[in-house]
Amino acid sequence: MNWMIIVWSYIGLLLVGGLIGFLKAGSRASLIASGIIAAILTALLLFGASAMVLAIVLFVLAAYFASRYARSRKLMPGGIFAVVSLAAAIGVWFLKS
Repeated sequence: MNWMIIVWSYIGLLLVGGLIGFLKAGSRASLIASGIIAAILTALLLFGASAMVLAIVLFVLAAYFASRYARSRKLMPGGIFAVVSLAAAIGVWFLKS
């Protein structure tokens, strides 16, 4: 499996998560933040950033979402995205070539 597929899938999940946060809770912040992070990851992919750079960004996102989960103890979005971000980071890290 190509590591780029993992990053594109993560971007898709991130956008869907932001949209769900907006539709269910009326959170514009979720929609805007997911759009900004997705745009940054897309730019990194399109401008040829290495897998290592993308893995580091995903590790940082995993830490951010884990801290949100630790503060709120709410599974969505902190807990789920902490796990998804960590899994994506590990996948990209080990599949880089």
